[in-house]
Amino acid sequence: MALYVYAITGRDHPRRPDGLTGVGADPAPVRTVTAGPLSAVVSDISEEIRPKRRDLRIHQEVQEHFMAGAVVLPMQFGYVAADDQDVVRALEANTAAYLAALERLDGCAEYHVRASQQDEDQLLRDVLEESAEARDLNDRIRAGDPDPQLPLALGEVVARDVQERQEALGAGLVEALTGYAREHVVRPPAYPDFVNLSLLVPHERKDDFLTAHQGLAEQLTDGVDLRVTGPLPPYSFVQ
Repeated sequence: MALYVYAITGRDHPRRPDGLTGVGADPAPVRTVTAGPLSAVVSDISEEIRPKRRDLRIHQEVQEHFMAGAVVLPMQFGYVAADDQDVVRALEANTAAYLAALERLDGCAEYHVRASQQDEDQLLRDVLEESAEARDLNDRIRAGDPDPQLPLALGEVVARDVQERQEALGAGLVEALTGYAREHVVRPPAYPDFVNLSLLVPHERKDDFLTAHQGLAEQLTDGVDLRVTGPLPPYSFVQ
């Protein structure tokens, strides 16, 4: 029977899967498959697992259950092995790499930080107030200048200024927060976000990090929303 794989842990991980059931329409008990110093957290499945809301929730709940006891290497949703022996072979073939990753991630959790511009009208007003070029173009349009290129030129100036402002602000936020992390990953943001940052934060620095985040959020003006999600399994730092 095929196995759904949630995570890889050390063989001596203190949390057990007692009482947990896994993904799928007919959930099987969560169990472990062990090879040498490693164990994989799995459950039997008899169907193709798709990203339904319940299964996504169960996937994360199983990982968080084990993460609460000690470090885990979380698998992305949908990782399936053919059978127990397939899992054993994978653990044996990659023992050194998995042990190194467990050691690197030990004592940490992942946090996501995103920033977005919630009040775009305020941002536009700021650009028109502070950019002489944008203000001149806007004044000409409002005065009835018939040049058909003016709105396009104004749009280009505003877009360039907004991008420069957000890139500068984003760089400052990343610099202010990465000092609390052991590692970090900056990814391209998806609109309306202009910051998409993942941080591997040691547990002993969690409170300092969250305090710093809250302080930055309170300092930001002009409708900028700074959000943090976590603690999470360290998906972004499993290599």
